[in-house]
Amino acid sequence: MEERIGLIDIGSNTIRLVIFKFDKATGVNELLNIKTPARLSQYLNKDNEMSKEGIQVLIDALHSFKSVSEKFNVTELHPIATAAIRQSKNNADIVKAVKKEGDMDIKIVPEEDEAFYGYYAITHTTEIENGVSVDIGGGSTEVTLFKDKELLKAHSFPFGVVTLNRKFFDGKAHNDKGAIKDMEKFLAQQFDTLDWLKGQDVSLVGVGGSARNIARIHQAKHSYPIGGVHNYTMTYKDIDEVFDLIRKSSRDELTNLDGLSRDRADIILPAVSVFKALYKKVDAKQFTFSRNGLREGYIIHQVRERYPDVFDKHNVRKESIHFLAREYIIEDESSQVRLKLAKSLLAQLIKTANLDISENDQRLFEEGTYIYYLGSFIDSDSSSPHTYYIIANSMINGYTHKDRVKLALLASFKNKSLLKFYCEETDWFSSKEIDTIQTLGGIIKFINALNISHTSFVEDVVLKKKKKGDEDYELTVFYTEGEPIAEEYQAVRQKKHIEKILKGKVSIIFTKS
Repeated sequence: MEERIGLIDIGSNTIRLVIFKFDKATGVNELLNIKTPARLSQYLNKDNEMSKEGIQVLIDALHSFKSVSEKFNVTELHPIATAAIRQSKNNADIVKAVKKEGDMDIKIVPEEDEAFYGYYAITHTTEIENGVSVDIGGGSTEVTLFKDKELLKAHSFPFGVVTLNRKFFDGKAHNDKGAIKDMEKFLAQQFDTLDWLKGQDVSLVGVGGSARNIARIHQAKHSYPIGGVHNYTMTYKDIDEVFDLIRKSSRDELTNLDGLSRDRADIILPAVSVFKALYKKVDAKQFTFSRNGLREGYIIHQVRERYPDVFDKHNVRKESIHFLAREYIIEDESSQVRLKLAKSLLAQLIKTANLDISENDQRLFEEGTYIYYLGSFIDSDSSSPHTYYIIANSMINGYTHKDRVKLALLASFKNKSLLKFYCEETDWFSSKEIDTIQTLGGIIKFINALNISHTSFVEDVVLKKKKKGDEDYELTVFYTEGEPIAEEYQAVRQKKHIEKILKGKVSIIFTKS
C-alpha cells in the first residue's frame, strides 16, 4: 500500500517541500521537490531574534506548501526546522505564530539529530562503511564520524554558507582575497577544535545543496557522460579545480555557470572552502556526494520505525536492485530462475574455461541477470537501449558510477557491436574489461533464452566435455514439465556466446527431470 509523506525542510537559506511516496515493494521515491530561497537567517537581528517580517515569510511559504501537499493527497506532513529557527531566541514565539496562522506544528530539530539524520541517510543509501559526513546549511554545519556504518561522533558548528558569507564577505566581492584568507583561517581553527576529525583517512561525504552544486559544476566542466550526482566521487584536486573556477569567475559569470544554481552564486565559495578545509583535516581518501541527507534520513527513519524490515543498511545494493525490479514490473519468479541458472553455468564455465572473474564482477553479473532487459517495460522491441539508459542514468543506491554503468551494460547486453557503442559513451573501460563484460553478458543472454516463455520449467544446466581431449561440449538442460519448444529454439540461436567462451562447439540436450 502506497503512503505519501510530505516534509517541509525549513532551513536558514531555503524552505523546501519534498513529497515522498513509500511502498514496501519499491521503497521511498520522490514525487515532488520544490523550494523557495527564503534566506530566513537574514531576518535574525543582533540579539538573534527573528523579525516579524521573517516570521511572515515563513508562514507564507508554509501556507503555500501545505496547499500543494493537499493537492498531492499527502497522508502526513512534517514541517521540520533547523539552524535559523533553532538559533532564534524567540523560536517559541515563531512556533506559536505558525500554529495560530498556519495551523501547523513545527518540529525544531536539535543539532545532534540534524547530524544523525545526515549520517542515517548516507549509511542506508550508500555502501560507504567508514566516513566523515558534512552537511553545510545556511546557518550551521553538521559533521559526523562513522565506522562500520555505526555513528561514533557528531557535532554541529554554528556557521553555514549564509553566515560565513555575511561574516567575511559583507560589502566585498565574492572572491575578495583577504576575505578568503580570513575565512580559511577561521575554518581551520574551528575544525581544529574536534580532535576526532584529524587524520581519519576515510571518505569525506558531502550532503545538501551546496555539495550537490559543487559536484554538478565539476561534471559540467568535464562533460560528464551520465546523469546523476549521487555517489559521484571527487579528489582534493577536483574540489580545488571547482574552487579556482568560482574564484576566477566574475559575479555575472557565476550566475551563468553550468551546474550552479543562481540562488547559490553568492554563497558557493564558502561551501567549497569548508569542503577543502575538511578534506585536509580528515586526510580524506576521496570526496563523495550523497544526494540523500537530512530529509531522506528523516523519512527513512520514520519509515523504519513502522517497517523495521526495510532499508537494511548492510544490504543496500541488494535491496535497491529489488526495488528497481519491482518498479519496472520484473516478474520475480522468472528473475530468480534466471539467476539460479546463471550462477550455476558461470561456476561451471569458470572451472572449465579457467575464467578470471573478480568478486565484484560476479556480483554485478548476478545483479544484471536479475534485472535483465528491464527496459522491455517501456518497449519490448528496443529493450536493450532502454535498459542501458535507464540504469546508467538512474540513482541506484549503493553503486559507484562506474559499477552502475557496468551493471547497465550487463543488464542490456545484446551483442558485441551494441556493447562497444554503449562503452564509447563513457570511455571508462579498458579492452580487457569490455571483454569480461561481453563474456558475462553473453552468459546472461544465453540463460535468458532458457526461460524465454517465462514458464520457469528449466531447473538446471550441466556442462561437460563430450570426450576427454575433445574440444566439443555437451550442455544438458533439465526441465520439469511442459514442452520447451521456444527455449530450444532460442538456446540454439544464443549458444554462440557459450561457444566463444569455451572455444569449441556446444551441443544442447533438453532432458525432462
